[in-house]
Amino acid sequence: MTLLYIVIATFAGGLLSVVIAASLTVAVLGKVVHHLVSLSTGVLLGTALLDVLPEAFESKTASPQSLFACLLGGLLFFFLLEKAELYRHGHHHEGDEHHHHHGFDRQQAGRGGWSVIMGDSIHNFCDGIIIAAAFLADTRLGTVTALAIIAHEIPQEVGDYIVLLNAGFSRGKALFYNAVSGMAAVVGGVIGYFIVGPWEAMFPYLLVVASSSFIYVAVADLIPQLQHRLSLRGTLAQLAWMGAGLAIVVVAVSQLHEH
Repeated sequence: MTLLYIVIATFAGGLLSVVIAASLTVAVLGKVVHHLVSLSTGVLLGTALLDVLPEAFESKTASPQSLFACLLGGLLFFFLLEKAELYRHGHHHEGDEHHHHHGFDRQQAGRGGWSVIMGDSIHNFCDGIIIAAAFLADTRLGTVTALAIIAHEIPQEVGDYIVLLNAGFSRGKALFYNAVSGMAAVVGGVIGYFIVGPWEAMFPYLLVVASSSFIYVAVADLIPQLQHRLSLRGTLAQLAWMGAGLAIVVVAVSQLHEH
């Protein structure tokens, strides 16, 4: 059953993002991405700090010092991965000062379209492994971790879809390649299930690495995008959506604890 849960969870993120992108026009997507970024920021931070990290630190097999060292190493690892343009592969949302929807340089986008797909696939593959490790540690933890990743994947995939359109891809091809890159998470989840399973003692460290991924994406990638809207109304809206993301995590954790 655990493998089935992993496949369903990893499949859901890619499917939801494609369905949302297919159902909305580019103009509407540009308006809702702001709110989705704020929402996913709250979900990622809430999941990392209120659920996954506490679960890892409750382990009797790893010392707090080694887990904090792992957290530091994870943050540095994702920083270096971003430097290599593999992890942060173009969260090009309307309002990020790039204005990709209106006048984005088509030649630059054409060169970047395939790199976005490749970077997205690598990112999703890593997410699949993280989801597998969380489900192997605990079904409840796996569910919350998957929800956090899905919440981040939706605005990310929608943003990448817009970039692919600007790169000259047709709507159908952009949706298709988005879906293909999303399925890399399923591959990562299945491989993670068979590779990570025998290494149960490593679960606390894998959970900390997952948390470092969530924290890094939220603090280094998403929050700087939100700083571009500093009006009082925009700030209050951002806080409201972040609060909604935190509330989702709190409610999900409490409900899953009851079961």
